Amino acid sequence: MEDCEDFSEEIKGLEAESPRAKIAARRSLVFSSSGFNAGKVESAAAVASSPKVNRITYSDRFIPSRSSSNLTGFALLDKSPSSNVSNVSHGSETREDSAAAYSMLLRTELFGSDPGGPMVPNTPEKLLGGSSRDSARTPMSPTRNLFRFKNEHRGGAGACASPESPFSLSPVGLDVALAGTVTSPRKAPRKIARSPYKVLDAPALQDDFYLNLVDWSSLNVLAVGLGPCVYLWSACTSKVTKLCDLSPNDGVCSVGWTQRGTYLAVGTNLGEVQIWDATRCKRVRTMGGHRTRVGTLAWSSNVLSSGSRDRNILQRDIRAPEDFVNRLVGHKSEVCGLKWSYDDRELASGGNDNQLFVWNQLSTQPVLKFSEHTAAVKAIAWSPHQHGLLASGGGTADRCIRFWNTGTSTHLSCVDTGSQVCNLVWSKNVNELVSTHGYSQNQIIVWRYPAMSKLSTLTGHSYRVLYLAISPDGQTIVTGAGDETLRFWNVFPCPKSQSAVRNTGIWSLGRTHIR
Repeated sequence: MEDCEDFSEEIKGLEAESPRAKIAARRSLVFSSSGFNAGKVESAAAVASSPKVNRITYSDRFIPSRSSSNLTGFALLDKSPSSNVSNVSHGSETREDSAAAYSMLLRTELFGSDPGGPMVPNTPEKLLGGSSRDSARTPMSPTRNLFRFKNEHRGGAGACASPESPFSLSPVGLDVALAGTVTSPRKAPRKIARSPYKVLDAPALQDDFYLNLVDWSSLNVLAVGLGPCVYLWSACTSKVTKLCDLSPNDGVCSVGWTQRGTYLAVGTNLGEVQIWDATRCKRVRTMGGHRTRVGTLAWSSNVLSSGSRDRNILQRDIRAPEDFVNRLVGHKSEVCGLKWSYDDRELASGGNDNQLFVWNQLSTQPVLKFSEHTAAVKAIAWSPHQHGLLASGGGTADRCIRFWNTGTSTHLSCVDTGSQVCNLVWSKNVNELVSTHGYSQNQIIVWRYPAMSKLSTLTGHSYRVLYLAISPDGQTIVTGAGDETLRFWNVFPCPKSQSAVRNTGIWSLGRTHIR
């Protein structure tokens, strides 16, 4: 009874208060009559009578309170400039536009990390070139703040290690779009066997820098000059055939297959050039013109170029009755390197006079002269990947591989290999090349162009690696040296499409064809 009297007095004291205070006091009384603690009723009355404390009002309608809802995670709040400063500050740090991030990710995957300019910023607004909300609008998000989901920011050192979000913006799994670029897995470096998979004995293979005694045909037949004889080795059947035997006072100085692989040109020590039918093992023609040994040969369709110690280059059309149709004069010492470009428009020649010349189809004088080498230029190779790109290598006193652009007559770059450059050959499958070396390391190096980084260094020959040829499929090279061995190496990958091999009318040739 004493408690009820106290409640009555409190209610009388609150009659002068506002209607809301009366309602709160009456509800407190009801609660107390239902068995609630009297202390709670007194607290409710005190809260109702205090003007400084926020009051919780009650109504007959349900009005939800969003004060505890995290609407920033759904980008539903309008962060307009008219909002209060605290909301603007908080929104600038946490808000991310999924449409902007998607556009940035799509642009990155289509055009790379730099589709049109530097992509330095880390926020979607900056990535689109502005900070306003209107600039981020796309057809995917026509409105500004309607149900645009985002990932909540997770601070700390473990933010990068967080599990994949169900709201990830990236189609590749992780939300890497906001990091700036989509990184693809790094390719493992190609492994190149350090030892040859096959070694053939080549007795009487001469140790002479100025000769070219090994060539590989498009029909997968290897021609090797051994003393006065030429031998053919079939890479498909491993069958060895003796093609010719010159007179005892003569010797083989160079061999060269036609592009179709049916005829072989043989340069002799007496200055003759013989044409042999390899299928019938029959000589079809003998051509003179040189006064001394013919150390290098190069084919261009029906035209055969021969270089000699007499310092001349003779152009021979095998369809014409004459022994030669043109004489190219320019070198002041023995011509030891000849190579036609892949389009048959330019002929590069190197000599013991340290000169590299470039000739066209009709000229009798060199159209380009390069004099940067300081030793004999035997190693010459045209790039099959870039028109007009020529590589050349110098002898013992030079030791450099140089690159030239014959279209602009410019010297592009130079690499010091540390030893005599004997041969160069370019891969037709990838943008790489191989060089063979003599004094003093006798090594074989696989290079990646244009960085000229070493992919592999192969050793095994005990003498200078003077001879080099590449298989018709572009995967295997064969090297020869004065140690009287021929070594076969797998250095280049297979072609991306077999059409690169079949364009000559032959079948696909893999490494297993050489046993």
